[in-house]
Amino acid sequence: MDKQSLKTFLDEKYHFYDHPQWIVDDPIAIPHNFTKKQDVEISGFLAAVIAWGNRKSILNNAKRILMIMDNAPHEFILQHSKKDLKECDGFVHRTFNANDLKYFFMSLQQIYRDFDTMDDLFAFLIGKGKFQQSTLSYFKEYFFRIDHPFKREKHLSDPKKNSAAKRLNMFLRWMVRKDQHGVDMGIWKSISPAELSCPLDVHTGNVARKLGLLKRKQNDAKAVKELDDNLRQLDAKDPVKYDIALFGLGVYEGF
Repeated sequence: MDKQSLKTFLDEKYHFYDHPQWIVDDPIAIPHNFTKKQDVEISGFLAAVIAWGNRKSILNNAKRILMIMDNAPHEFILQHSKKDLKECDGFVHRTFNANDLKYFFMSLQQIYRDFDTMDDLFAFLIGKGKFQQSTLSYFKEYFFRIDHPFKREKHLSDPKKNSAAKRLNMFLRWMVRKDQHGVDMGIWKSISPAELSCPLDVHTGNVARKLGLLKRKQNDAKAVKELDDNLRQLDAKDPVKYDIALFGLGVYEGF
């Protein structure tokens, strides 16, 4: 398939899958429950952090996190006390347990005391430059500033360690992209959609390889770079819109 035919094919799939009907069973449905910027950020971030494994389980546990926060994420993060954290007891999603969730709440509290929004934090981390995958490494360093057991850090990936950082890139896609059908929310101003990287997972990776967009066998940071370069040739201004097409082809069509 030549480049123009591939672009036409993926554009058609993007427009088909870029519709709210497909997000009901997807973790992105969690931040869609809110309109306040900070509520969207917090709920979306926490949903993305646990977004691995069975999607039904992801949604159920993300909803449980919302219940722990009394369905008021920003208010809870700013005002919660040590006593409130007891509500986390018994929570577990795969390897992410109650103590992990407590730490994430405490770290988010520090972030929102330092910055009005997480968008502002990323603007600070980027400085006068442009967003790059290394920014995610700086974010991880900032997130884990307060004392913690080292094992907590496994729940945020680091591109500097050759991770694809799928869940963080997915979270950024939700926050940064503003599409015409209201799937991605596009509430951030610190990052341009052109600078985003594709959230590379098993589904997007397999489809990308079949379409000749990716040759590297491992789903790692080097593969993300290769896929990004090829997707930007199809749409330099909004390359990660094709994540929606690739994921749809893999999950719903078994491409």
